[in-house]
Amino acid sequence: MATFPIMSNFERDFVIQLVPVDTEDTMDQVAEKCAYHSINRRVHPQPEKILRVRRHEDGTLFPRGMIVSDAGLRPTETVDIIFMDN
Repeated sequence: MATFPIMSNFERDFVIQLVPVDTEDTMDQVAEKCAYHSINRRVHPQPEKILRVRRHEDGTLFPRGMIVSDAGLRPTETVDIIFMDN
C-alpha cells in the first residue's frame, strides 16, 4: 500500500483537484475519495446515481473493482469521475 496522487476532474465541478489515493484502493474507493472534495461543495449529490472512474485521455471506463495499481495510471494523471445510472 502506498499513497498515489491523481488529478480528479469531477463531473459538474469547475475545479480539477489533486487527490491522494492508495495503490490498493478500488475505483469505487477512488470515486468516493474524489467525491469528498466536490459533492456538497460545488456539486449537488445525486444519490440515485453511482460514481464511475474513467481515464481522461481516452474515456476508458475502469471496472469498479479494479485497484489503482492494476489500472496503469501515472502519478498525477487526470481521471474523470462521472455520474451513471445504476
